[in-house]
Amino acid sequence: MSRELDSSRRRMLRGVAAGVTAGTVAGCTGGGSDGTGNGTDGGTGDGEPVAGGELVYSQQVSPIEFDPIVVNDIYSQQVCSQVFEPLYAYDESTNPVPHLAREEPTVERDGTRYVVELRDGPRFQNGEPVTAEDIRYSLLAPVEEETANAPDVEMIDSVEVVDDRTVQIDLQYGYGPFYTLALTRNVVPESVREADKEAFNLDAPVGSGPFEFDDWTEGEFVDLVKWDDYWGDPKPYLDRLRFEPVEESTTRVVSLETGESDVADGITPQTWETVESADNMSLQSEPGISYYYIAFNCNEGPTTDPQVREAIDYAVSMDQAVSNFIEPAGERNYAPVPLPVADSWDFPVDEWADIGHDRDVDRAAELLADAGVPEDYGFRIIVPPDDLREQIGVSVSNGLKEAGYDAEVRRYDWGTFLDTYDTGNEDDYNMYALGWLGGPDPDSYVYNLFHDEQIGATNGTYYENDDLMEEIIAARRASDIDERRELYESIIPTVLEDRVHLPSYSLRVSIGVRDHVNDFVAHPRSQYNPRILSDYNNVWLDQ
Repeated sequence: MSRELDSSRRRMLRGVAAGVTAGTVAGCTGGGSDGTGNGTDGGTGDGEPVAGGELVYSQQVSPIEFDPIVVNDIYSQQVCSQVFEPLYAYDESTNPVPHLAREEPTVERDGTRYVVELRDGPRFQNGEPVTAEDIRYSLLAPVEEETANAPDVEMIDSVEVVDDRTVQIDLQYGYGPFYTLALTRNVVPESVREADKEAFNLDAPVGSGPFEFDDWTEGEFVDLVKWDDYWGDPKPYLDRLRFEPVEESTTRVVSLETGESDVADGITPQTWETVESADNMSLQSEPGISYYYIAFNCNEGPTTDPQVREAIDYAVSMDQAVSNFIEPAGERNYAPVPLPVADSWDFPVDEWADIGHDRDVDRAAELLADAGVPEDYGFRIIVPPDDLREQIGVSVSNGLKEAGYDAEVRRYDWGTFLDTYDTGNEDDYNMYALGWLGGPDPDSYVYNLFHDEQIGATNGTYYENDDLMEEIIAARRASDIDERRELYESIIPTVLEDRVHLPSYSLRVSIGVRDHVNDFVAHPRSQYNPRILSDYNNVWLDQ
């Protein structure tokens, strides 16, 4: 039976999909290109930092807005991470540590109450102090305004301002990743944003971070300047930071070679060797916090039948496709969570890898025929404007053709793709290729990609399984990590056995850095690159 989602909800939530899927590369790195955790060290050799200069950072896609309450795309978030700051920032990995907050939160009432105290000193770039009221506002605004960020904080019941520097956050229910995912969101000044939300988003964002917004032209550049009165210590060495979108991967690498840019993210398999072997740059690369997959339309058409989905699993060797088109920029992933997340949770990935089938085209043809799929049926796979995902889609279509069925891959621009992949209509798609660049917790993937509350928004599968939905919510709300692990070890095999997705790969964070850039350390989440200033690094340039 076909299901429909209210169109207003689809419009509101689609922003989440745009935010986490617009990026081509997401990743996790432990530090420098040598894997030691040290940042790149340029040509001075004496390790003495030099203040001043401008760093040009080549992004894959142009930012579009700058208000953390509404921002959902990775490339806008990369700019926001320089201008705004959270209560708790991620360390070199993905562990939250106090930043605007004085210390770790006090957790009470079985994980349903968090008390957070601000440290002395943080100020916004208009000179006003960061207050508990600003914290309250920043946590509640996404739900009150029904922005696409609402799912991040929708479990909050109330936020009480205890005093100017203390908030008490009460949750409607225990939410396991609240500290890791919700309290790491950026804080905005209520008075400035409320005065003119549109200007705050597009013309004059004001945060508490080390860089101030200067100017921007969509599709061309974003310019930030050092905030001389930054409250934190140390201050940034750089005077200016420019973001320039360069969508074509080869062009990004050429811009590095010629010195038009200093750092470029999204080094692809095609440009990997060029950067790795160059004399004037280095490559930072480690396993990435990302998950890419082929998803099935379980709402209409032959892919509503689990046997058809299993047949398509037989039709393609995902191992070979990843080896041919993704490596060395990514690694084979057999489960719907990023490899570093699976590793940190000690999930039985080797067992899950056995659920998928080796390629057997004859068996695929047999299952498709037995399921009653007409011989003249044409399967449709839609992909966004990304060469890697298109190659995975083509691998699936080629397997179906060898099994005796027509199959086409349609590549859409991002706007068209995001308007199409979540409709549940057979005429629009039987399968889609997509990726999720969420947080360092299984809930970020399992809930958003499989729960029926996200159907028509971040979940275009329309998969139905009432027992599984209850387990997903139970895992989302449990506070005990062992209880959550046990639930995920039941949930994930179920979605794998039902072939809701065909997991494909996790990309590596892959950033090219010119040799005159010092102390650059790529962060595990693409949203936080470039990490210019942190507790463990402060980027500077040879002059």
